[in-house]
Amino acid sequence: MISWHYLCKADLSPGKGPLYVDENGDANMEGALIARDKVGVQDFVLLDSHTSEAAFLNNLRKRYQENLIYTYIGSLLVSVNPYQELDIYTVTQMQLYRGVNFFELPPHLYAIADNAYRVMCNEYNNHFILISGESGAGKTEASKKILQYYAVTCPTTEQLQTVRDRLLLSNPVLEAFGNAKTLRNDNSSRFGKYMDIQFDFKGAPVGGHILSYLIEKSRVVHQNHGERNFHIFYQLLEGGDKDLLCWLGLERNPQKYTYLIQGRCAKVFSINDKNDWKIVRKAFSIIDFTEKDIEHLFGIVASVLHLGNIQFEEDSNEVCSDALRCLSSLGYLYFQVLSPLNVDLAFYARDAVAKAIYGRTFTWLVNKINGSLANKVGFFFEQFCINYCNEKLQQLLIEMTLKAEQEEYELEGIEWEPIPYFNNKIICDLVEQKHKGIISILDEECLRPGEATDLSFLEKLEEKVGDHAHFVTRKLADQKTRKSIDWVDFRLLHYAGEVTYCAVGFLEKNNDLLYRNLKEVLCNSKNSIMRDCFLLSELDNRRRPETVATQFKNSLTSLIEILMSKEPSYIRCIKPNENKEPGKFDDFLIRHQVKYLGLMEHLRVRRAGFAYRRKYELFLQRYKSLCPATWPHWHGPAAEGVERLIKHIGYKPEEYKLGRTKIFIRFPKTLFATEDAFEYRKHLLTTWDGGRSIKLEAFWRGALARRAAKKRTWAVQTIRKFINGFINRKKPLCPENRDFVRLSQYYYLMKLRDHLPKNVLDESWLQPPSILEEVREFQCKGLSFSHQLQQKVVTSAVFSGKKEGYLESLGQPFLETRLSEFSKPLEASLAGVEMLIPTRCFQYVTPVIKYDRNGFKARERLLVLTQSSAYVVEMAKIKQKIEYSTLKGISTSNLSDGIVVIHVPEDNKQKVGNWDTAPVSWCLK
Repeated sequence: MISWHYLCKADLSPGKGPLYVDENGDANMEGALIARDKVGVQDFVLLDSHTSEAAFLNNLRKRYQENLIYTYIGSLLVSVNPYQELDIYTVTQMQLYRGVNFFELPPHLYAIADNAYRVMCNEYNNHFILISGESGAGKTEASKKILQYYAVTCPTTEQLQTVRDRLLLSNPVLEAFGNAKTLRNDNSSRFGKYMDIQFDFKGAPVGGHILSYLIEKSRVVHQNHGERNFHIFYQLLEGGDKDLLCWLGLERNPQKYTYLIQGRCAKVFSINDKNDWKIVRKAFSIIDFTEKDIEHLFGIVASVLHLGNIQFEEDSNEVCSDALRCLSSLGYLYFQVLSPLNVDLAFYARDAVAKAIYGRTFTWLVNKINGSLANKVGFFFEQFCINYCNEKLQQLLIEMTLKAEQEEYELEGIEWEPIPYFNNKIICDLVEQKHKGIISILDEECLRPGEATDLSFLEKLEEKVGDHAHFVTRKLADQKTRKSIDWVDFRLLHYAGEVTYCAVGFLEKNNDLLYRNLKEVLCNSKNSIMRDCFLLSELDNRRRPETVATQFKNSLTSLIEILMSKEPSYIRCIKPNENKEPGKFDDFLIRHQVKYLGLMEHLRVRRAGFAYRRKYELFLQRYKSLCPATWPHWHGPAAEGVERLIKHIGYKPEEYKLGRTKIFIRFPKTLFATEDAFEYRKHLLTTWDGGRSIKLEAFWRGALARRAAKKRTWAVQTIRKFINGFINRKKPLCPENRDFVRLSQYYYLMKLRDHLPKNVLDESWLQPPSILEEVREFQCKGLSFSHQLQQKVVTSAVFSGKKEGYLESLGQPFLETRLSEFSKPLEASLAGVEMLIPTRCFQYVTPVIKYDRNGFKARERLLVLTQSSAYVVEMAKIKQKIEYSTLKGISTSNLSDGIVVIHVPEDNKQKVGNWDTAPVSWCLK
């Protein structure tokens, strides 16, 4: 099983970057060292000044300026959002990284994904990929790329393809309901997400499971300036069809809804809500939602918008009735609830209902998807929870990195030296410790009797944790610090730096209570989703529900337990600038993220021992030319060959250690010197033994030149063939013009497909080239069955999806007449008419049923089409002659009933019969 987890997400657009290889074609880490002055090193572990933040940023900048957005810290991947399209996520790239040793190719997301997959398959253990970073750094797109990689590279069957489609399409649904535009990111995820992908013993994906954490329910009822509510509200209004909006009682204009306009940016140029709506609707059908589920789900979304428009006044019972009537129209039982609330409490109750409905519906949505698979400053409480999660994940990262390092040393028989590092357990305890931590104090204030306020909570914090080295308030701060802290603020010294929180709203958001009578209304809803979200058993439970902070703490504890049971991989995403500009590298912003993500601490832990380690076989294969004893072939154990090699090079004892299967090199400069010597040695080898390598290159260049000449010859012959076809285009179809004619036919039909008129009499039909006019007569003589099939294929390409009922017509052969289908009386009628209309003039004849205007009596007739006129025939008599030039139009039914109406002008009515209305129409079937 492979899992990944991320907190807040953003865009990581695919892009294009150079791939540096050495002269042997090697694209591995050692081969890239030859370009280190220009593009830096692929692994930060190889930085000589590994403790220097400036050196870290300089290496990151070099790579980013060359569109190299990925860099390793050991097995951890650092990813910088390029904000532009790069051609590094193709199927070819996926196949390139498939099954390749982790360090054999340049750093890439696919290398992390493939390594996790191979470790899982080979060692039969579970694995997780932890993706973290600021909003806008690229976590969402990183997770999508990993999903796409597994969808392309893993074994598949038809059943497994369904599972893959559902896994991939669960993303747009969760993004619609869980993502929103913030100041930093147009597609910021407002919930934490943990996804399991489950594989069978063959390595094929067979299912998945999603856990969500801390959906930002407060966004439903309030957005800061420049931000939007969740995407689904705008997608529904922009993309929903007219009938759906009418049924939901909605208008297309988002300015009509209080919950959508507080950020003053309902319309965003960079977001295509209409197109996103189509993707979400398609995803629902793939993920196995029923039409009833979708109907109820959108009913709930609409009910939230209607709730936001409810207003209250003092002593106005009518307003309360209107509110409940609004709920009733969307599937809730309608009865009146009277509560002694003032206006402020009434608005609080309204918003509490909206948040509860949306929050529980989101949980239901995640569970439904699971069934089918069988940061913003201002919201300080949510930010507090996210930063607490970051502390726990940083603690997990350091502990598991140390554990992995220690296990590798023990496995290789190298003595382990304890590594000093900052242990942020002291900060985690400050937040989560029982009875003494901030969460416990917050819950205590929420639950205690009496008047609890945000200020009383702040006072309680000062009383119980005021002496903690990582906690400070204005009252506890020194003279210099006091100026930067407000009276309602408190400050925590996280591992990544100081963060100031505003205590206002902590109690309210932690309680998140819903009045019992309102819960009762929701429990009795006729909407099946609401009944699943609000169970009647809740009304009998007198226990106070857990607070939001406690729920999040318990969820996080469960997550850490899950992650501790798996093998780790890490991806750290970095946002290079605030304006989403390609190529712009903001040193101040990136320095903050490097500290926030703990990258320097991780690098220090990773470099505390040895900077470079490689299996003996790989090291010997690359550098064997540096020692006469190992070049060109070493016959013996690889470990002995490496030992002989490094003695010849002159490694000092303190520069390396030899393990059981690997060589460990302590200093990057030792590796750099080895690589430089290798480059020099390659130059010498090119002139060795009479220049054999130069001769080989000459032969190869000759082969390439001959291949290019052959390609040019083919191109000349092809151009000459089409020129001859153009010259002979007016001749009958022959070998000289066949290819040119067929190409002309193809381009005309493809152009016609995109410019079909609305009816057959429309004068805007594209005029075919003269070459098609002349060839058509030649082709239509004596159409064989195979030619009919060819014409049907062409017709299908032109009309498929543009004509209702076209599928029903496919079974009918293309015939010039249907005389053989006539009944005996109709054949007799036609025989009499032949005296008036010569048979040679017939273009098409078919039996029809003519309906009288009065009473719609059905009468059998023949419809005879000639070059210039149409005739309606009955019993050897011509009942009507209609010249094409006088037609007002032809109408056809959009159903499969075969009805056609011929419209005749007023001055033709005397020729029609006894009808006295104008213009006259003939209704035929």
